[in-house]
Amino acid sequence: MALDPDDLAAEIPGLVRYAVYLTRNRADADDLVQDTLERALAKQSSFRGESSPATWLHRVMHRRFLDTTRRRAPEPTPDEELMARVEAAWRDDFYTVDPDVVVARAEVHDHLLDALVHLPVVMRSAVVLHDMQGLTSAEVANVQGVGLPAAKQRLRRGRALLVSLLADDEDRRSALKGVPMRCWDARSMVGDYLDDELGVRDRGLLESHLASCPT
Repeated sequence: MALDPDDLAAEIPGLVRYAVYLTRNRADADDLVQDTLERALAKQSSFRGESSPATWLHRVMHRRFLDTTRRRAPEPTPDEELMARVEAAWRDDFYTVDPDVVVARAEVHDHLLDALVHLPVVMRSAVVLHDMQGLTSAEVANVQGVGLPAAKQRLRRGRALLVSLLADDEDRRSALKGVPMRCWDARSMVGDYLDDELGVRDRGLLESHLASCPT
């Protein structure tokens, strides 16, 4: 089934947003969008209309990003101690966060990015697709190539971790005082660092960040 060029064009803004949250910088996001569209056009015969063009295109992008990430470096994941602490906290009936603080920080773009970067890619993808892009849980499962229960678990765990990170944002920023660069920016450069494609200045900044960042 051939894709309508107008359908492709209409989905580009959403693909760009998704790509930015996956890759953490606009240049890599633009490359990922271009790669996704090229692959979609080359493989459009595999699109049978069983899902919307948006869901199918997001799935192409998701698979392409994971393939690239696995080839270049291990997927950045949050500290195991952080995950254990957050999950234990949410199981505690007395655990609470200040919703006004969480909402206020989520509305500040830099704060949201700094929190999102600590989520494993599959959880970050699920949260962005569902809560920012407006896909249903079933569509998220389709994009990620997993069953509906697995998609819902990723979304649930990703939200819990994101909320806790936003609630603890002030403590985390205090721990990062004096650390060069934000985690979001540093992690966007790791692939180029491993490929020896960073300039002297950026290499020095990244190495300083890695040496002093508590995460």
